[in-house]
Amino acid sequence: MPGSPEPADRSSRVVVAVPPGLRAQFFTAEVWQELERAAELVVIDDHSDRAAVAAALPGARALITAWRAPKVDAALLAHADRLELVAHTGSAVAPYVTEDVFRRSILVTQAGDEMARPVAEVALAFTLSLLHRIQRFDHALRGGLEWAAASKAPPRHEIHGSDIGVIGASRTGRAYIGLVRAMGARVSVTDPFLSEADARELGVTSVPLETLLTRSRIVAVHAPVTEETHHMLGAAQLALMPDGAGLVNTARSWLVDEDALLAELATGRLDAAIDVFDSEPLPAGHPFRGLPNVLLTPHQAAGSVECRQRLGTSAVNEVLRLLAGRPPVHAVTADALTRLH
Repeated sequence: MPGSPEPADRSSRVVVAVPPGLRAQFFTAEVWQELERAAELVVIDDHSDRAAVAAALPGARALITAWRAPKVDAALLAHADRLELVAHTGSAVAPYVTEDVFRRSILVTQAGDEMARPVAEVALAFTLSLLHRIQRFDHALRGGLEWAAASKAPPRHEIHGSDIGVIGASRTGRAYIGLVRAMGARVSVTDPFLSEADARELGVTSVPLETLLTRSRIVAVHAPVTEETHHMLGAAQLALMPDGAGLVNTARSWLVDEDALLAELATGRLDAAIDVFDSEPLPAGHPFRGLPNVLLTPHQAAGSVECRQRLGTSAVNEVLRLLAGRPPVHAVTADALTRLH
């Protein structure tokens, strides 16, 4: 935590639009006490209530937001006579701020850097499960199959020497690359913004998407959510993956045509491990739930205790830097609004 001496202006107000459950996960006692010492706090339990946020904004210099907080638009800004910072405890800010915020030169920060490691670790766990068909064995044993029948599965592989394809050299993508390369995987990457120099530094081979899909035993999706990446993996692309290959998606369902993926998985030709879905919560009767070759988690890849605490600490640090007259560390520009989720 940066140093935060008693501010000269004790009227500094900070609005915390984070519900009680998330507050307990995000803010350690030490971090919360430091924020309390630095500013007058207005805490909103029903953080999705626009009226409550609007009522709290007059005089506030900073607003800390969490998922499902109301979008800071011109209507809310009409109540924000002193607002200088919106510190979001998540990654993508597009659902929570508008261009009006940037036009008023209000700083916007996000804590997405803190999510890279845990999401990469879950993607690694998914990768290992798919390579060793753990999800198939688990499904068979829980389904009551006899030992010999439950032991049958497509060929299994070690990660050492496996060809792993990574779509998107994002923060999380790079963290994942580091993990799988440390275990001996050969890594190819598709990313239009990855330079040859960066590829060499990462120890990967930069290839077109079609090449990556045709030669990878596991394909891990880590691309950003933009108009251009919508359903970048559709029926034609999934058909390029070799028989027995696996798809890992801890990014967003936006990137994969879910219907096309379901059709491929229903044949048993591919395996998949999925943390994100078109409809969340995933409906009880969704076909994914019954497939033995699919590993499912409920959008919790970044849900570790340590990550949640880092998200809160990151947002508080940005507020403390503002109150101390220092620039933010994780500021974003209006370009961040092109990231849709």
